[in-house]
Amino acid sequence: MARRKWKPQPPQPDLLRKAPNPGPDPDLARRVPCALCGREARGFGYVHKLLWGRYPHHRFCSKGCLECGSGHAARNKGMIDKTDMETRAIRHARQNLAEVLTAMQLMAPFFDRSAADIDRIIEACVDGFQEGMQAQTPERDPLEDEIPF
Repeated sequence: MARRKWKPQPPQPDLLRKAPNPGPDPDLARRVPCALCGREARGFGYVHKLLWGRYPHHRFCSKGCLECGSGHAARNKGMIDKTDMETRAIRHARQNLAEVLTAMQLMAPFFDRSAADIDRIIEACVDGFQEGMQAQTPERDPLEDEIPF
């Protein structure tokens, strides 16, 4: 078989040349928390019955969270609210909060509060803790992540 010589191609006019693809804009990428555990979501998502306009889109950090969260959302018509386990955990945290408030002699202002008010305080503390942890994660390019599966 005869070898072919490489022939240079004639230059193309500027109108026909394609601009190099710069890739996705990293400024448009945003960090979204997992709908179940609050860690950074990594590409797993669920929309109930794939009706994007009708139900919310939930994002998850792992396949395990996706399976648990999508099962929970399917049972609750696409919504992920507090689970029974989370509700029990908040009730359990009331005891710890009461002990700390008593030790600091701050129980008097909270004594006449309803359980719902105390639960709101606990939820605000937990949410603030999770947001603080997420804010401290090092800033990195989301497109350079390793594949999570």
